[in-house]
Amino acid sequence: MGDEHPAETPVESSPEGRPSELPSPPPKLPSEDWESRFKYLLADFENFRRRSERERESISRQSRAALLRELLPLVEAFGFARDSSGHLPSDDPLRRGLELLDREWAKLLKHQGIEPVASPGSPFRAEEAEAVGETAPTDAAPDGTVAEVVQQGYRFFGGLLRPAKVVVARGRASPETGASGTPGTDETGGATP
Repeated sequence: MGDEHPAETPVESSPEGRPSELPSPPPKLPSEDWESRFKYLLADFENFRRRSERERESISRQSRAALLRELLPLVEAFGFARDSSGHLPSDDPLRRGLELLDREWAKLLKHQGIEPVASPGSPFRAEEAEAVGETAPTDAAPDGTVAEVVQQGYRFFGGLLRPAKVVVARGRASPETGASGTPGTDETGGATP
């Protein structure tokens, strides 16, 4: 048999004349690795699809909220017109037309998911309403509740579309207790006679 030479790796010369080895082919992966890679890729794609759908819904909701926010002054102006027609007879065509439009506006707002925030007698919530004034509590509006709604606020899909402007019923400090609420002191903290 002659000289047997061990198998050598093919050698290629680099531009400088030095020998370099050829890159070895990538190792073959078992079929299970390709299956697991495919499953991970499929799961990533499903997550991407869901995230894209949520973002699309969010953008749609934001654009609807912007349009509805622009419509609110129109709805309120219509409410004033409807209220001023209350002196007309109940069979007057103008009054009946305004009442019909009022029902349609209410249906539209409800269908779009808009809910009013404040009503007289409901508890005052600072995260949904802005207090523009205070008044003495009454039987209809106890201490800490909304006495009057100056401008209605609205919720839209759980978020606040516009805060309400309300007058809040608050108890006044009695003259004996002073402003600080402790007996025998005045507003500056000094003793009262």
